[in-house]
Amino acid sequence: MKKMAMTRKGIKVLLAGVLTMAAGYVLMTGGGSSDPNVFNYAMFDFRRIVAAPLVIIAGIVVVIIAIMGKFDPDEVQKD
Repeated sequence: MKKMAMTRKGIKVLLAGVLTMAAGYVLMTGGGSSDPNVFNYAMFDFRRIVAAPLVIIAGIVVVIIAIMGKFDPDEVQKD
């Protein structure tokens, strides 16, 4: 079996980054109004304007670290 470019630890870090980004997008949802004539100020709260973008950026940084970082292989692969 040939060696993969990413180790198991790198793939776990990559998945953690993707889940972090997904959590940021979930934080960004909501705040709408069922009546289009009523303006809802809840869509401009701290969670949607500040927290969600910071969580998404943190997830992007984790994904970049997972791709660019060098991790020790967890197991020795035999050919």
